Amino acid sequence: MADVRVERGPGRPREERFTGAVLSAVLDLVAEQGLAAVTMEAVAARAGVSKPAIYRRWPGKHDLFIAAAETRIGTLSVPDLGDFRAELRAVLDARLRAYQMPGTAQLLAGLISASQEGGEVRGAYQRYTTRIMSETRKILERGIARGDVRAGVEVRAAATLVAAPMIFRLMIEQELPDERFAADLADMIARAVA
Repeated sequence: MADVRVERGPGRPREERFTGAVLSAVLDLVAEQGLAAVTMEAVAARAGVSKPAIYRRWPGKHDLFIAAAETRIGTLSVPDLGDFRAELRAVLDARLRAYQMPGTAQLLAGLISASQEGGEVRGAYQRYTTRIMSETRKILERGIARGDVRAGVEVRAAATLVAAPMIFRLMIEQELPDERFAADLADMIARAVA
């Protein structure tokens, strides 16, 4: 199994504690009570911080949702394993673990709903999506360079093909994806782009 890491940015320990407490509060509230329970007041109370401090970091509720989602479904780093299917499986396994955590489906539902809004909310959601899809695009490009992914594959379409089935299983079919699903998906996608 590949060593897959979620990247974390540099920061001061105090800021990391504040950030961790606030985002954990968001994730806990979503898992326990759903999206409607996430108010700035509830998050501040749960995290033990002030509302103004939260607003300085995250001006709106959508900013909190995206930041919380990024802690759970964030940017991955998959090393070059010399094989597209193995790298794809590392991505799918990392996503599988995130999707199986309590509250992830509700959090994704909120993000998908927010993506339909206009303006900055939609732009923030699109930037988040671009970030979390970056490693899938990278392993596809690496596969093309190695020759185990067909040169004519449209990388963006193939990256969407990787992400969509697990989200569909979780959100639409309302069933937790499992390891068998991830393995079958990796096999099907690897054959489709070979």
